[in-house]
Amino acid sequence: MSLVSTADAATIAAADHAARHWQSPEPGPLVIGSEAHKHAVCKMFEDTFNPYKPSVIPWPKLDPDTLNRITSLPIWDIAVQTEGKARLRMAAYAATITDPEMRDTIARNGWEENRHKEVLSKLVEAYGIPLAPEPEYVQPKDPEWAYLVTGYSECVDSFFAFGLFEMARRSGLFPEELVETFEPVMQEECRHILLFANWLAWHRKNMPFWKRPWFEMRVWAVWVFLGYERIGMAKTVDGAGNEQKQDNNFTVNGSKAVANEDISLAQILDLCLAENDRRFSGYDRRLLRPTTAPFLARMARKFMRTPRPKEA
Repeated sequence: MSLVSTADAATIAAADHAARHWQSPEPGPLVIGSEAHKHAVCKMFEDTFNPYKPSVIPWPKLDPDTLNRITSLPIWDIAVQTEGKARLRMAAYAATITDPEMRDTIARNGWEENRHKEVLSKLVEAYGIPLAPEPEYVQPKDPEWAYLVTGYSECVDSFFAFGLFEMARRSGLFPEELVETFEPVMQEECRHILLFANWLAWHRKNMPFWKRPWFEMRVWAVWVFLGYERIGMAKTVDGAGNEQKQDNNFTVNGSKAVANEDISLAQILDLCLAENDRRFSGYDRRLLRPTTAPFLARMARKFMRTPRPKEA
């Protein structure tokens, strides 16, 4: 098995199924912002926890071409650092929440982000991928702003990552064992943004009305910040003191690295939309889903031609 070689296959399959499927026993509709809604969100996150351990993942041996393809992807520095920042930001925001159930759930989310960082760290170690020195992770001065930036960023990045991950699986350019190893991490990101979307709705409903205008202004500011960030390039400094640029838009532009043929933007969006729906399909439909990235993708798709199927 790709996660724990000595584990029983049935146990792994059961944990994987539990991580993807969850229904609240609460009858009737879930009123957004209610105690029942909050409890369902927190219970979902607890019940769908997948207990894989990065320290015992047996990384598959790669042939020279695949190894070069993996190590040349311009994402590893920014991926490791993003997970490190997410852990700290979520822990900092959790400490400000007065509701104990929601506080514990977001703190658990931060713990899982740190586990993602461990997975990536083990991967780069196993395949000898050079990384720039990690920056010092600084406690955010404004935990709410930091959490909003992280949450919305994950909603956008995960939407595209779902499609590109499936593209990599279909192309066969990466070993099946490696794809299976990362599959629980991808589904975990789905849980994370499901939690964020429902936290956001719960938070809004329970916020004093006089705080709402300022909060909504901050949300708009987050979107402006994320747009600016993705238009530009992330910059890091390597071990020799040289500035290195990394593409924050890899989730969109990376199709060339994971597909074995040219693929149009329309095809990428179709795959992202299909994978987004598939990954959320097992969770209680009364819980809210992230909507902005799928909505924008569907709007953009209306102005694109449907690609003709290639002749055999």
